[in-house]
Amino acid sequence: MEFTYRYASASQVSNDSESSHIAFEPDTLRPPTYFKAELAQTLLFREAISALHDVVISDLRTLPKDRQVYFEWLAANESALLAEFMAQKQATEKRLHEVKQELTAINARYQKAMGPFLKARQKYFNYLFATDYDAWFVLDPVISVHPDEVFFECFSSDESTYARLSCGYDVFRNIGEKACGTTNIDYSDALYNEFQKLRDYKQSHFQIDPSGFEVTTAHEETYLEEKIDLPDSWVRGFLQVSSAMGMPMIEFRLHPMDVYNICLFLRRHKERQGPRSIRFQLIPNQPVKLIFEPWNQELTCQRSPFSGTQEREIRLWGRRRLLTLERLIPLASHFTVRLLGTGLPSFFIAHMGDMSFTLGLSGWTANDWSRMGNFDLMAPRTDVDQLTHQRVFSALQECWYESSESLSQRLQLEPSIIESSLGLYTQAGRVIYDLAKGVYRIRELSREPLPMAQLRYENEREAKADNFIQANLVTLGDIDYRDNHLRITGQVLDNAVSYQPVIVLDSDERLIEAQCSCHFYVQNKLYKGPCEHMLAIRRLHAASKTIDSTTTSVTISHGQ
Repeated sequence: MEFTYRYASASQVSNDSESSHIAFEPDTLRPPTYFKAELAQTLLFREAISALHDVVISDLRTLPKDRQVYFEWLAANESALLAEFMAQKQATEKRLHEVKQELTAINARYQKAMGPFLKARQKYFNYLFATDYDAWFVLDPVISVHPDEVFFECFSSDESTYARLSCGYDVFRNIGEKACGTTNIDYSDALYNEFQKLRDYKQSHFQIDPSGFEVTTAHEETYLEEKIDLPDSWVRGFLQVSSAMGMPMIEFRLHPMDVYNICLFLRRHKERQGPRSIRFQLIPNQPVKLIFEPWNQELTCQRSPFSGTQEREIRLWGRRRLLTLERLIPLASHFTVRLLGTGLPSFFIAHMGDMSFTLGLSGWTANDWSRMGNFDLMAPRTDVDQLTHQRVFSALQECWYESSESLSQRLQLEPSIIESSLGLYTQAGRVIYDLAKGVYRIRELSREPLPMAQLRYENEREAKADNFIQANLVTLGDIDYRDNHLRITGQVLDNAVSYQPVIVLDSDERLIEAQCSCHFYVQNKLYKGPCEHMLAIRRLHAASKTIDSTTTSVTISHGQ
């Protein structure tokens, strides 16, 4: 999926001995959005925006070991090493000399042919690395100006981590002209380095530059235009995490020192085998307990009691992503944790006075088919006619942000209708739920409408699995847990034919074994992923666990 941006110039931070000037360049292809003010809480903003950058560039996917430097050294020294060895035998010296002459001639011809290309390629890579390294692989961060705050959003390059930094207007002073809206901003790696120079003894000016919208078309050649081709899975991940924010979740608080202890444990311990999860043990009126696997070491958060009435245990994977919060620990008064369920998205909110930082984590660091991506989070919730949808969205546009209860009273509609309509616009990337303040906000993720039919499911099998469940054609059978493996059986009625799929999950809830009698499995086994019948029983099992976890706990937060 291709996204096109056009900036009047590059965003920049200028520093001198007395002041700093921050100028974000907005996308001129979007409706005018701008904001001018001075920073009143400079250090707080510097640390928060730096944590946001850590999410933008994060990529925790396993990468192969880079041995390029070694092979380059070996290639450069191979001839000399061989000559040293062969010099011991006089009989081969003459032949060695001839071979080296031939090799030199071959290398000369190679360099002559490939030299211009290699130099041009290296020059291009050096330019990108120095000027806009992030543009290689990320969507430029989204910034929104609202009547009560300015907030930034981004998604990591490994498609697993979402971050939102909101700055209330008390973070600024001497606020000047502004225009509410959403736009992309030019944000490079060099810009991050300049942020580190911000100091509280300097007067810091902050602006989303409106001048880019004042340049006439006669100077159009001065614009910087970027075209980034992102995989559909990246956009799907962004929308899935956004959709999850409005769903019922179990909520509790963590003291900053407890978050520090979590990060300290992760820094000191490196797992070499699975399972690699954190088990949250939530016991009413007792301190929150965390068990780190595979060591099964327990961490008790003495300063953070759980206020619910039902005992729960929820597992979270991809735990090293929590290290993003390290930089915010000295600044936060407390952290709010919201868990959707085992293997489902989770959210950690750092409350920093007039600022809040929301870290959203997908179920796993890598959401591949073996772990089953959370495609069900984007499924429709309640059928509401298009006219009502538009009426709700137009009402929210009038004030930019509002709770579902307030909209329900104002429009005289049932809360379920309001939340279903807003949920649909959230899935389409046009609305976002603010977890910190419990309100829905207008936020257009892209300039053009997103192709939801293309993004809703990763493939046709996911769509079929969802249809089976919606039509009540799926029945769970035996669920057996032994030797750290979970075996799930079920029955799926497909075109009047009954299939009995079986799936086996390991301790990290990865799909390791499965079988079905359908044609897709018989032909492909698991080389192309699970069939729709396997996906259907797994999704139904996951949904049943989510329902149990969200209906049996009193401490539940829901999209307002």
